[in-house]
Amino acid sequence: MSAAIAEGGTAIVAEGIVKQFRGVRALDNVDMTVSEREIVGLIGPNGSGKTTLLNVASGVLRPTAGRIEVAGRTATGERPHVFARLGVGRTFQQIRLFGDMTVRENVEVGAVAGRRPLATVGPLLKQIGLEADSERMAATLAYGQQRRVEIARALAGGPRFLLLDEPAAGMNERESDDLLETIKVVRDERGLGVLIVDHDLRLIMRLCERIHVLAEGRTICEGSPQAVRGDPGVIEAYLGKAAARAAAGDGDRKSEEEGPQ
Repeated sequence: MSAAIAEGGTAIVAEGIVKQFRGVRALDNVDMTVSEREIVGLIGPNGSGKTTLLNVASGVLRPTAGRIEVAGRTATGERPHVFARLGVGRTFQQIRLFGDMTVRENVEVGAVAGRRPLATVGPLLKQIGLEADSERMAATLAYGQQRRVEIARALAGGPRFLLLDEPAAGMNERESDDLLETIKVVRDERGLGVLIVDHDLRLIMRLCERIHVLAEGRTICEGSPQAVRGDPGVIEAYLGKAAARAAAGDGDRKSEEEGPQ
């Protein structure tokens, strides 16, 4: 059992997770922990198993082997609504808003699903930067704002853990920076544990206290942004063996600003 649970903290704990799709092992004995008030990045090349792990950690998929624990309770094999009741909220790669409903109504759906008072929706919209758009139809919003609505809807259920699947996809640099600040504020004010998958490594490196790296369904590195940035295995996974050899040969000359981009 993880130190976070043993010491009375709250965490999502994944131990020995295997997910098999017929002949393909999408996840191969993966361990991961996300504690309260922690922002963890989950990165890796395309097809490395990132979204599969998020799906297992939220009940969308059942693991072939291994166990999932949420805040001290075993949740392995439970359906998504059980994970939600245990405090797991999430967004998806593909935006899933009700386009013919207003922003406020979309977020209210999350509050109702989480059995939370509708009175909490107004302050949440303000916190996420959606107050001015609250009565607009969701389908009329720009892509980045639609992503924010999805995050707000997930937060409306009052989760203890927030799982974000590529929230910065399609955003420009300014929008990505705004999203970074929003996630930090939400974490600080709500005490959430956040697990974020994104291909925007600039966002991940600046936002996350700890980063977990997958390649071909296996964990190849876990640690601080600085440690991950210079890890030869991570560089190889993103840029190939030649780049990894060059990085290893540079030694102390390698700048802190280098690494996979």
